[in-house]
Amino acid sequence: MITSVKNEMVKEWRKLKQKKERDRQEKFMIEGFHLIEEAHKSEWEIVALIHEEHIEIEKSLLQYPLYTVSDNVMAAITETKTPQGIAAVVKKRNVQDSLSNKALLIDEVQDPGNVGTMIRTADAAGFDTVILGKGTVDLYNDKVIRATQGSIFHLNIMQADLIKEMEKLQANGIPIWSTGLAQAKPYQQVEKPDRIAIVVGNEGAGVSKEIMDKASENVVIPIHGKAESLNVSVAAAILMYYVVG
Repeated sequence: MITSVKNEMVKEWRKLKQKKERDRQEKFMIEGFHLIEEAHKSEWEIVALIHEEHIEIEKSLLQYPLYTVSDNVMAAITETKTPQGIAAVVKKRNVQDSLSNKALLIDEVQDPGNVGTMIRTADAAGFDTVILGKGTVDLYNDKVIRATQGSIFHLNIMQADLIKEMEKLQANGIPIWSTGLAQAKPYQQVEKPDRIAIVVGNEGAGVSKEIMDKASENVVIPIHGKAESLNVSVAAAILMYYVVG
């Protein structure tokens, strides 16, 4: 059993709380039974399974390198206030191909809960790809991962230059809707294509002008009450379910 937070392996695990270290090691940490089960059922590679002594491990998970740790070590490597006593280190996947039938593009959204929720909703709505643009929170941020509820393991997700990815999508005949007010039509008035990419933007500034100018259509969700705007994850959900409905 590993009982010291000064253990070299524990030090490496703790470093995964930092983006620069996740990038360097090309790994990230997940916590809890549900996320580990979703990772196990996917094609992602689990490189270490970490558990406290009293946690019973399912037989299907015994194929992974297994490390037993004390509760103080588990508390040191995890982010949640009440850890479930089990965590895993997962190898990143580098998705290079954004060509898809239905894609969600996220422009400079910085709230991890919003990004994770949008990934989860994209999964639920039957989208196959999510592209995180420059300025968007890191995909492997702990709060993003937890908010996805495992959907991170179900979709093609990449971090890339949105303009370049939009050019690829449009070259393959996929129209792009951008959310915004400038020269925008109410989304219900725009014909729903079979294949589509939807762009949503920063919580305060919205989608950048450069991206809006490049979109096939700019759409707006009407506000019927006195609210100034919709939360970005709610807006994304409305549009994604509209185009698949």
